[in-house]
Amino acid sequence: MELLEQVRTAAEWIRKEDARPFDLGIILGTGLGALADEIGAARIIPYGEIPHFPESTVKFHAGRLVLGELEGKMVMAMQGRFHGYEGYPLRQVTLPVRVMHALGIRRLILTNAAGGIQPQLVPGSIALIRDHINLMGANPLIGPYDPALGVRFPDMSEPYSAALRRLARQAAAELKIELHETTFGAVMGPAFETEAEIRMLQILGIDTVGMSVVPEVLVARQLEMELLAVTAVTDQSLPGAMNSVSHEQVNHVAAELGPRMRALLRAIIRAL
Repeated sequence: MELLEQVRTAAEWIRKEDARPFDLGIILGTGLGALADEIGAARIIPYGEIPHFPESTVKFHAGRLVLGELEGKMVMAMQGRFHGYEGYPLRQVTLPVRVMHALGIRRLILTNAAGGIQPQLVPGSIALIRDHINLMGANPLIGPYDPALGVRFPDMSEPYSAALRRLARQAAAELKIELHETTFGAVMGPAFETEAEIRMLQILGIDTVGMSVVPEVLVARQLEMELLAVTAVTDQSLPGAMNSVSHEQVNHVAAELGPRMRALLRAIIRAL
């Protein structure tokens, strides 16, 4: 099968570049890539060098795989991710998750920048994703099936690990960081939402909205990986109080959040 061959080829190529065993995968979203700069004994690989990896075409995504040590764990960190709105099929967007699994990784931490659509989620807030609604109109699991891809029908009763969320809340409390829990709405993008769309999302029970995470979660759950997702709330739009939003603003707020996000993520990784 083509997908499995791509996964195996990419994993074997990475293993030849760095044979160290990895404990944890990390995917760093818009404006949040600086954590990868804190990884020790790092081997840095541009995505374009890895067989079958897409190229990251989005501004503020460095487009590098960073392999090394962080808080006593061997980590494989994506410094920037891929998105469906770049024109890539979701099976290609999520290829790195399958490669991580092929390299022995069973835990994955995802980060993203998202818009807050509830009053308490002001720009600069940090949140855990406890659940999601997929509004992308697509799913990376669609297509020819082979048991080597994972289970055909993944259980989604607990997509985001309750145990890892408890650990994250404990770490946040020790750091005196306020940590919200949200239901995340994944949309395809790349346009930001209209006022009517925000109203619809609120009716559906969504707290934060963005253009990533869920495809990666679906593949990781198919592979029975344990997941934690941490969101930087970079903007807020409420019906009757809509604000202009730009990608530059999203990146700026995420970067300002960086020190708190990095401290929280390091504390979580240390406690794993």
